[in-house]
Amino acid sequence: MEHVFNYLIFPGFLFTAFAGILASWIDRKVTARVQWRVGPPFLQPLYDIVKLLGKETVIPRACSRFTFLLSPVFGLAAVTAVSTIVWKTMLWQNRGFAGDLIVVVYLLMIPSIALIVGGFASKNPIASLGASREMKLMLADELPFLIAVMVPVVQSNGAIKLDQLIAYQHTHGMVVGSISGVLALIVVIITTQAKLTLVPFDIPEAETEIMGGLEVEYSGTPLAIIKLTRMMMLFTLPMFLVLLFWGGVSFQGWSILWSILKYVFFLVLIVLIRNTNPRLRIDQAVKFLWGPVTFIGIAAVVLALMGK
Repeated sequence: MEHVFNYLIFPGFLFTAFAGILASWIDRKVTARVQWRVGPPFLQPLYDIVKLLGKETVIPRACSRFTFLLSPVFGLAAVTAVSTIVWKTMLWQNRGFAGDLIVVVYLLMIPSIALIVGGFASKNPIASLGASREMKLMLADELPFLIAVMVPVVQSNGAIKLDQLIAYQHTHGMVVGSISGVLALIVVIITTQAKLTLVPFDIPEAETEIMGGLEVEYSGTPLAIIKLTRMMMLFTLPMFLVLLFWGGVSFQGWSILWSILKYVFFLVLIVLIRNTNPRLRIDQAVKFLWGPVTFIGIAAVVLALMGK
């Protein structure tokens, strides 16, 4: 029962969903201020999800019905699992398992894969184009992301358990306090932008080009699940970065405020990058991620091996 509670309530689905809705509101509020607008009310992201849940679900006649409807659920389940693993590790000591870092990295791929499968299953040419772009983008961002994640592992003498990475930072200082850690953090912030498909990497959706791409055939509850998954990712991914590079979070005394500020820093940085850059073409994104970004990641690993 404890595992079911952890996955469904805290720190799993329910907690992550509400935190993701809050993160989405911060995203939209900061975006509005950058554009000299007031922005939405506090509960607007929740209203959007509830509204979609009340809409009719229209299923394309030619699509693979089972795959089309199930794909968003897999993405939501994967994000919930990542949040559960990350938060259990930060809140309770010795609750991790061997190789949980590897499991989290793999789980973070599933939301993209789910959207790709759903896009192709719809049999819509625009959705298929979006799925094709998402596939190329995922292949492009995973390499530098994995290389950058290796830096905390190298610094902690090969630890692949999340609680060991946190313990190492409590003893030896934060990963971001080193040159290799700063370089790796730059890489993961850029690749996180790609994983969240935010500008300049919103290529699979590109509303002005392909009308939402992957999501063009989704409506009603499935679309609500996709939107909620994106909100939860906006909460979960920055928290994962806080764990890897900034020592995780603590809820003792004034450490609560510091923990919140660390997350908000990453979130606002992601939002500012989104609002101050143009969209790249898919070929430009691949060249950028496999070129300079990967090179910086490799340099970070080399410096980590040298103890810098």
